[in-house]
Amino acid sequence: MEAFKSPKKPAPREKPEGGPVSVTIPASPFMQKLGYGTGVNVYLMKRSPRGLSRSPWAVKKVNSQCNKSQQSIYQQRLNEEAKILKNLQHPNIVGYRAFTEANDGSMCLAMEYGGEKSLCYLLEERQEKKLGPFPAATIFKVALSMARGLKYLHNDKKLLHGDIKSSNVVVKGDFETVKICDVGMSLPLDENMTVSDPELCYVGTEPWKPKEALEDNGVITDKADIFAFGLTLWEMMTLSVPHLNLDDDLEDEALGTRPALNMEELDSSYQHMIDLFVVCTSEDPKKRPSAATIVESLEASLAQE
Repeated sequence: MEAFKSPKKPAPREKPEGGPVSVTIPASPFMQKLGYGTGVNVYLMKRSPRGLSRSPWAVKKVNSQCNKSQQSIYQQRLNEEAKILKNLQHPNIVGYRAFTEANDGSMCLAMEYGGEKSLCYLLEERQEKKLGPFPAATIFKVALSMARGLKYLHNDKKLLHGDIKSSNVVVKGDFETVKICDVGMSLPLDENMTVSDPELCYVGTEPWKPKEALEDNGVITDKADIFAFGLTLWEMMTLSVPHLNLDDDLEDEALGTRPALNMEELDSSYQHMIDLFVVCTSEDPKKRPSAATIVESLEASLAQE
């Protein structure tokens, strides 16, 4: 089966070679706040200069409420994320647009506006409305989109995303497009798909961490992303955060293990996604499939429909 390929034609970039673009980023109060992360806020920047209709951007800025020491740390992280994102080009990864100075003097990362809401927001919204798990077809679409993005990162760019979870997936409309975002925690992979640089540390987010990331001498490979990918599917089937409701006595021991599914709430249409979740969250990284294998399997299923 022919491998999934990203478009060869690059998206237009509004930046001169070798320097920041000449773009005016409005002050934060004049932009709609889309979300926030550790030390940063993300805003919607609408762009229609001289009456022209242009696609909006998502602008990530360091939170001005942080103290100077924190701002310095978060700004450095933003610098690193900009460097990484600038070299990525794939339809299932939020695209780079600019890294430039705002009116207040802070550096801002302008990105493709990948969608109105994060997958995490949609999970919470569905839970509040008591709508039950997402349809199996929707989970399949998210799984294929995410797997394609991870395949590109792992195979083409030799990068581990390092923080896969529902809040780092953005969705446009009724799942018309699904894109991975927030590559600031990415780590380089060697020819064996391993994070071999002893100076680098896998950070991730605890509920999505695989067992090897919780061990002192755990070997981190591309399969760390696959474990978190599997738990993201689990989130869509349960509308819950992985490991959140564990007893305190069991929490440390169980963080690296697979959470259980309530099979009574899921019908047979979910079986493919359940099987994928199970294999992706194996405690043994070697038993987890690669992103390329997942893409091949899901595309084969799609072709049979």
